[in-house]
Amino acid sequence: MITTILKAQNIIVKRNKKTVLSIDQISIRSGEVLAVIGPNGAGKSTLLMALSTLLPISAGEIFFEDKPFRTQNKLKFRRQIGMVLQDPLLLDTSVSENIGTGMRFRGIKESIIKKEVAIWAENLSISHLLNRKSKHLSGGEAQRVSLARAMALKPKILFLDEPFSALDAPTRSKLISDFQRVQHENQVTTLFVTHNLDEALFLADRVAVIMAGEIRQVGTPHEVFTSPIDREVAQFVGVESIIPGVVDSWKDGLASIKVNDYIVDVVGEAQINQPVFVCLRPEDITISTNLASSISSARNHLFGRIESMTPQGPLERITLDCGFPLVALITRTSALEMQLTIGQRVQASFKASTAHLVNRLEKNLTIS
Repeated sequence: MITTILKAQNIIVKRNKKTVLSIDQISIRSGEVLAVIGPNGAGKSTLLMALSTLLPISAGEIFFEDKPFRTQNKLKFRRQIGMVLQDPLLLDTSVSENIGTGMRFRGIKESIIKKEVAIWAENLSISHLLNRKSKHLSGGEAQRVSLARAMALKPKILFLDEPFSALDAPTRSKLISDFQRVQHENQVTTLFVTHNLDEALFLADRVAVIMAGEIRQVGTPHEVFTSPIDREVAQFVGVESIIPGVVDSWKDGLASIKVNDYIVDVVGEAQINQPVFVCLRPEDITISTNLASSISSARNHLFGRIESMTPQGPLERITLDCGFPLVALITRTSALEMQLTIGQRVQASFKASTAHLVNRLEKNLTIS
């Protein structure tokens, strides 16, 4: 049975009399990783600080284990949470001393502390650093110490505020992988704030998208990244082609959308004459130089000229002008084999099931 360990309702946070956070509801389930994602300044860290009670709320209610927080002892609650921030806050002592700091504050016996320090140093691959001073650690090593210190307290909820963002790519990748293993083995309930979509996809059981201080969408990573609820969420989660159109017909779960001179088929619910956006991720579009026939099994085939080609790691990001912008990601090898060049006319194809429809409000009628 899935249980909710922390829930917040009708939360308002104000700064200088201005509302900076307005959350109708958010909950964290026992044992899950809930990633809170959103652009810079959206309110991610403010939400984390409010839920951890380190920032006062102006209105609303927070429930911990089904009990209103206002009826509980604040110190007792804080002793049941762990916190790791973007910048490791370590004492100028050894790694071993740092990992044991929280346990000493709680009056745990030294024999138990010694045992727990060894366990968590091993879990986070820093056993060889136990006698090293914190000032001689790399960024990745320091963050491992911070995680070990937090996990050693056996928190009921672990709050992570962009703990991997300041690390270089190889260090970040290894630490994220190690954290996923440790979290899975110990089933530590985790609220994880990040603006990195790859981190959310890799770590999260559920994702909450926050924008302008409000929760826009909550769901599994697959739900949020493939079926964003509105245009702004779509843009944030990497949907690069957001094409305005009007529903021409709908039957048996398949909508036909009039987009300029094209009819585009999309799997989804729709009403005839409804203005919509057709949302497409770049990796779901294939490119062909064959203009005479459709060599792909995809249902939709568009034609356009290549406006730009940008290397993106092992991939090539290709922007087409099809009467509207269309962005595709293909392998560098494919681009070289097809000898693609700027100005070349090509065919772009995509499946009806990979596109996603978003209702188009009047204020969003133009594409920037």
